[in-house]
Amino acid sequence: MFDAMKPSGKNLRYWQVGLLIAVLVFWQLISRNQQYAFFLGEPIKVAGRIWSWFMPFGFEPTDLFPDGLPGRADIYQHLGVTLLETVLAFGLGTVLGLVFGLWLALAPTASAILDPYIKAANSMPRVILAPIFGMWFGLGIWSKVALAVTLVFFIVFFNVYQGVKEVSPVVLANARMLGANQKQLLRTVYLPSATSWVFSSLHTSVGLAFVGAVVGEYLGSARGVGYLILQAEGTFDVNTVFAGIVVLTSFALVLDGLVGRIEKRLMKWQPRQGETEKL
Repeated sequence: MFDAMKPSGKNLRYWQVGLLIAVLVFWQLISRNQQYAFFLGEPIKVAGRIWSWFMPFGFEPTDLFPDGLPGRADIYQHLGVTLLETVLAFGLGTVLGLVFGLWLALAPTASAILDPYIKAANSMPRVILAPIFGMWFGLGIWSKVALAVTLVFFIVFFNVYQGVKEVSPVVLANARMLGANQKQLLRTVYLPSATSWVFSSLHTSVGLAFVGAVVGEYLGSARGVGYLILQAEGTFDVNTVFAGIVVLTSFALVLDGLVGRIEKRLMKWQPRQGETEKL
């Protein structure tokens, strides 16, 4: 019975779009009540705000919404700053997590010594580091990048560490019997084993990179989408707040999609779920 109710691959996209439309219609209906609209916003005005940001010429959304769109912001400048912070943090955090994860997984002595310190650093709420990074790097982009790197790093680090530890001892023994040295083991055994773990962590790290950048902008910045959202909150402009959230979510999905494309190209050797089930 449940298999019959399950959406097929052909109409799955229709189910997803239908769910989105249903949520938006429900949101629009309850926003007719001004008390709810004050806290939840109105989807039509949110869409109009996004339009006014990205369509600076031609049709003006204020023609449809004369009662309340705030002035046009230079969204391209603010969005560019946030995206730059996110991409830098994502790249640096991934590289550092990969390097340190491989190193500690292959160096048991160093891993044993640093284990309590790594656990303590991972348990610490990284948001409290934002003021310290602000003093160290100033209120420019690097304080936001540093905060976001701390979020991305540990996700990648622990996945790489676990991926290397999960290497089959039989595979390692066979590779050594064939004369593989440490560099060859790293390239042909350890890295392929950790790759799936790495990409699994990267999908989570995309969102965390945006979180770190936006939180940093909240705590001290004059540019960025997080700064725009903070200004809108200060004037109780909930529609602009939701517009900023939608924009950030959209670009996070785009970045996550790029990671997915890279994953498909690099993981061609790995059988897909359907192929595994057939076997």
